[in-house]
Amino acid sequence: MSIAYKLCLVVAGLALILCLLGVFFSSAQLWQPAAVVASVATALGLGAFPNYSGYRFTLWILAAVVSALIYPTHFLHLGPFDLKLFQIPEIDLQNKWVILVIVQLVMFGMGTKMGFRDFAGVAKMPYPVFIGVGLQFLIMPLMGYALAKFFAFPPEIAAGVVLIGSCSSGLASNVMCYLAGANLALSITLTAVATLLAPLATTFWMQRLAGEFVEIDSLAMLGQIVKIVLVPIGAALLQDYLKHATLPMRKIVVATGMICGVVCILLVINSWLIKDAYVLPLSPAALEALVIFSGAVTFALAYHFIASRLPWIDRNMHVISMFGIVFFTAVTTAAGRDNLLVAGMALFLAAVIHNFSGYTLGYLMSRLAGLDKKSAITVGFEVGMQNGGMASGLAGLMGKLGTVGLAAAVFSPWMNISGSLLANQIRRHNESKASNSD
Repeated sequence: MSIAYKLCLVVAGLALILCLLGVFFSSAQLWQPAAVVASVATALGLGAFPNYSGYRFTLWILAAVVSALIYPTHFLHLGPFDLKLFQIPEIDLQNKWVILVIVQLVMFGMGTKMGFRDFAGVAKMPYPVFIGVGLQFLIMPLMGYALAKFFAFPPEIAAGVVLIGSCSSGLASNVMCYLAGANLALSITLTAVATLLAPLATTFWMQRLAGEFVEIDSLAMLGQIVKIVLVPIGAALLQDYLKHATLPMRKIVVATGMICGVVCILLVINSWLIKDAYVLPLSPAALEALVIFSGAVTFALAYHFIASRLPWIDRNMHVISMFGIVFFTAVTTAAGRDNLLVAGMALFLAAVIHNFSGYTLGYLMSRLAGLDKKSAITVGFEVGMQNGGMASGLAGLMGKLGTVGLAAAVFSPWMNISGSLLANQIRRHNESKASNSD
């Protein structure tokens, strides 16, 4: 155990004592900062126990929730900063462009852990993939709708419960399958396929189910999901392709990337400098599509160039995804603090039921469909765990982060906690069974 981790645990213990004293004496000035310090120090200090490293991300999410509940205003705006040479104005952390950039980085980080080889699993095991993806996009949206009706949530919060249920699975399910000793290859393929199907499946269920609670513009939502899912995932797959491409194909991709880079520069000049002096003959939608496509190709090429020379960047890109999810959790909690204080317990119960139903029904229905035990466990994790970052990003782009996004802020921490506990329990059970058989 390193000295730094030991120190963090000591600080966490002292802060917890101060927090309890503050609660006992009804001193908000004491217990509030102490609670924040205790939660953050605990997340840092858990690094002292490698066997529990899988829980660190969960603790960081919980620390974000605690901090945002106590000091919400600090997580809604950033700045302004006076750096002498220039000033940075105040940044609204709920701004749609801020949310778009961060959620795209989250999805790009997720995409760097994928490759075209992952989609080859569809050809190798089409039936398990069909069963897994089918159950995921059937059980969870319907369960989310049923829970939203049962708990009678306010309309926008109810739509958020449907939204988190309608999203694809994320990298967390792959980690849980690895820890549980399940069918990791199937898990990765299911996540990849479900992610690519999300624009259609998520839009369909939001229109059909969430449309009862809030107005849903299907085309607009489809476009948003394409921007936050397919574009960054596509960029990540492009840079993965460059690792194995032949020299002629690499030259073509590089040339395309350079053209896209020039297009991006010209668009920036047109928007910021000359403005009305020159207007591109494109509709706003076409212009936006051109910017997003050009930017994605340029970013993929730049990332590949840098990562090929600094391999540690590629190895640690998942940290960006983790940071993004923690960011969304904090901002969503701060924005929806009042709603969370009212509906928080009901949302938590809904999260537990939703998550447990996914694990259980995913496993049992997979077994009934004829899948082997390992594959059924895998499907259970894929069905039970959704991509909270995608749900938060969509809610933010809808301008309803504090309401529609609230379910994702509650469901995501619980999914990570339950998934870690279940995966470790399955692994210990299998190890015990193997030792007894010996």
